[in-house]
Amino acid sequence: MLERILITGGAGFIGSNFVRHWCERTNEPICVLDKLSYAGNRSSLLQPVASGQVQLVEGDICDRTLVSQILQKSDIDTIVHFAAESHVDRSIVGPAAFIQTNVVGTFTLLEAFRDRWQAHHQPENYRFLHISTDEIYGSLEIDAPPFTENTPYAPNSPYSASKAGSNHLVSAYFHTYGLPTLITNCANNYGPYQFPEKLIPLMCVNILLGKPLPVYGDGRNVRDWLHVADHCVALEQVLRKAPPGSVYNIGGNSQVENINLVRELCDQMVELAEGLPYPPHDLITFVADRPGHDRRYAVDISKIQQEIGWAPTRSLKVGLRQTVEWYLQNRSWWQPLLKR
Repeated sequence: MLERILITGGAGFIGSNFVRHWCERTNEPICVLDKLSYAGNRSSLLQPVASGQVQLVEGDICDRTLVSQILQKSDIDTIVHFAAESHVDRSIVGPAAFIQTNVVGTFTLLEAFRDRWQAHHQPENYRFLHISTDEIYGSLEIDAPPFTENTPYAPNSPYSASKAGSNHLVSAYFHTYGLPTLITNCANNYGPYQFPEKLIPLMCVNILLGKPLPVYGDGRNVRDWLHVADHCVALEQVLRKAPPGSVYNIGGNSQVENINLVRELCDQMVELAEGLPYPPHDLITFVADRPGHDRRYAVDISKIQQEIGWAPTRSLKVGLRQTVEWYLQNRSWWQPLLKR
């Protein structure tokens, strides 16, 4: 039985959505540890914190003393580890932060959790869930089958390499120490509370502001898109049902070329938004491709479907519409972030 949970990176995009998801399903207290860097946002957790169920601790997952204190004080038996540097473009410009947070930070959490687990005589209910990315597998050819959990790692950016490294550490702690770990590798997430540097919120915001819609290269890079609410359901089910040592790919079964995604967002903005400064399609601007840009990602979700019973429930069209409506209705959330 899961009782006392620590959510790292819980003020970020996926993390804050998971905090709200968890609050809807339990009355147990939740501790959130977040560095509150540019992508961590207190305003994403205003209601959960105000309710008294969630305690938000500002701090770094690399701070071993702080992590150990939280585990002891809050009597933690479950860690859900979202905290990560996650933007590929930023990893190209400044890779050091990605190694520090994604690799050293994960190691620090594992060590502190292992100490606690061993000191309490290795309880069977403890869990360490590590949320990772399909980018660890590298790039797929257009006609190649999707990645499975057995696909060899072949990361092509400092970001994906740092996540691959953290995955290896988590796996090693299960195999070496028996630490009850779980790993999930997810497709591109989208939905509410996503920092506006990522593709979908960036396009929504730029359309509203009449700014260019930058599309890398020829725009034909393919991504699989997963609504964050579907992702949260999958993570909860993995926590509750998966045996320790399990690895699952989580995808949305929604592959689309970037340019077609942007055009769909333009169409929806024309339909839903009033008083746009410019016709959205006229703002599409092709820009130089980024270094090491993977051509395609796609994951095979048959394992999590068969073993856990999870599958995504939202089509991309419906999920995008919900997301566009959220950004239209929540300017007060994203406008202050444009200054960061």
